[in-house]
Amino acid sequence: MSRVKMYTTLVCPFCVRAKNLLKQRGVVQIDEVRVDLDPGQREAMVALTGRRTVPQIFIGDTHVGGCDELVALDHRGELQALLAA
Repeated sequence: MSRVKMYTTLVCPFCVRAKNLLKQRGVVQIDEVRVDLDPGQREAMVALTGRRTVPQIFIGDTHVGGCDELVALDHRGELQALLAA
């Protein structure tokens, strides 16, 4: 299964929703980077994605985007294939 990395904050409901969806799809480990605890990590996230909002989700080397993009990927039936790659 592909490695999943997610930039998050503690109080983000979209982060919780994204994590729950990934767990439902069989992801057992998410490398979570808390940008609320380390401003330098937020800067790194913005440099990688061009976005300031969380979550920002990477599956393997693919930047999926945020929670809405993750849900859309799942609805199209493409999430499982990306996770399996």
